[in-house]
Amino acid sequence: MLLNLKAKLLGAMFCCLIAVIATMVATRYQAPIMLFALLIGLSLHSFYQQGNIQSGVDYCSRELLRFCVGLLGVRIAFSDIVSLGITPPLIVMISMLLTIMFGVLFARILGLPKVFGVLSGGAVAVCGVSAAAAISTVLPNNKSQEKYFALTVIGITTFSTLSMIFYPIVAIHLGFSDQLAGVFIGGAIHDVAQVVGAGYSISEEAGDVATYIKLLRVALLMPIVMMVFFAYREKDSTMSAGVSAFIPGFLIMFFILAFLKNIGLLPTWLIDVIRTMSSNLLVVAIAAIGVKTSLKQVLSVGWRPVLLMAGETVFLASLIIAGILCFY
Repeated sequence: MLLNLKAKLLGAMFCCLIAVIATMVATRYQAPIMLFALLIGLSLHSFYQQGNIQSGVDYCSRELLRFCVGLLGVRIAFSDIVSLGITPPLIVMISMLLTIMFGVLFARILGLPKVFGVLSGGAVAVCGVSAAAAISTVLPNNKSQEKYFALTVIGITTFSTLSMIFYPIVAIHLGFSDQLAGVFIGGAIHDVAQVVGAGYSISEEAGDVATYIKLLRVALLMPIVMMVFFAYREKDSTMSAGVSAFIPGFLIMFFILAFLKNIGLLPTWLIDVIRTMSSNLLVVAIAAIGVKTSLKQVLSVGWRPVLLMAGETVFLASLIIAGILCFY
């Protein structure tokens, strides 16, 4: 018992150290923290093979990750989403659903596992790395899942950064107003930080609208995770029994926190604390996933996952553009 606790503490401390280093480096170079946490973790995989930190790393990559996803509920503001009206949400929701379906279909065409199509398609459609983290917690638990999760984080971060650079140019070229540019950027770019950067690079109005649209996508994260959970529940015999076999505890936590925040029962200072804690602990969990994953295995999958994520990115952006041109 004590030896197991010691191993868990060692593994957790190891992941925390990686998270601190990743945060310092990312802050210094103004780069995505999650990507650095994953890459540094991948480079230190040899420590995981030694065994004395495995249980702690495993805990951070699974249980801690689920806890972080549950805390994301405080980011949801229903009033902002309702203020958008009906048309932009419809465009975004339909595009998200079709993107996930496209990811599954395109993955099969490329000869990749269906779970990778779900994972990458969900990450592209919803909110990047956070969505990938949430979806990965309800997929069948096996070694290949962690490899594809690492690939998804790297790919999504790369394509999201490229989108932040080029999508404002596309919006201006297509003659979108600031409001429509915000709908396009908020609906098509994966991660929140890149959405904010791209939106406000056009104008304040475009940035505000892009942020609201992105909040809508984040709000749809848990319904999508629940659909994935129920789709795979019968296939994954390792899922625990009881209430959590019906609805995972972290999903319940997410909805409770979202409800409490939106009815005003959570004070602002507590919301800020939970936001900060969620962001910091998520870096630790991503670092743990990197440590568990063999870089050699990640690189062995070749070009097909890159093509899959590129296709999903272009597909989502094309759907958003088509929806704007049709309805506006």
